[in-house]
Amino acid sequence: MTPGSLILLHPPRATAAAWGEVPELLRARGREVLVPDVGEVGGMRYVARASLAVAAAAPTAPLVLVGRSAAGPLLPAMAAAQRAAHRAVGGYVFVDADPPAPRAPAAGHAHALDAAPPVPADWPEAPCGYLSTAGETPRVRQARLRGWQVTVLATGSADRLAAALDALIGAL
Repeated sequence: MTPGSLILLHPPRATAAAWGEVPELLRARGREVLVPDVGEVGGMRYVARASLAVAAAAPTAPLVLVGRSAAGPLLPAMAAAQRAAHRAVGGYVFVDADPPAPRAPAAGHAHALDAAPPVPADWPEAPCGYLSTAGETPRVRQARLRGWQVTVLATGSADRLAAALDALIGAL
C-alpha cells in the first residue's frame, strides 16, 4: 500500500511528546506525518478532538492510523470519524497497544464521552499491523491469530521504532 498521511495517535491522558523523535524520523524517510496533540481526555472525547485536529491539517488520503498503547482500541472509532468526513483509511498499526474488542458502552456511565467507543461491525475494512517493542506478548500472539502483519523489536529506540514502523506500513 502507498499511504498518504500517517496519523500518529498518542495514548489518552498523555501528549504528542509520547512519540519522541519518531515523527521527525518518519518525515526524514519521506512520510507525511500528523501528530494530533489531544491532551488529557479519553474515550469519545479523545476521538472527537483528534478528528478535529486531523481535519484542520487537511491530510492526504489514504490515511494510516497508528495508535500507541491505550490509543489502539480507539482506532476503529477514529476510522469511522474519518470515513464520515470522506477521508479514506488505508491501514491501521497498533504500537504496543491492545487491539479493539467488540463491546457496548457501559450502562449508566456518568460520562459516556469518556467511555471506550464500541467497535463498528465493519471493522477492520483495511489491513492491520502490530509493532511490539516488548518482545513476544499475548497481544502479539493475538495479532498473529488475526492475520495481521507483525514486527517485534528487541529494543525500542526512536531510530529502530521509526524504521520498523516505516517498513510495517509499507508491507500493509
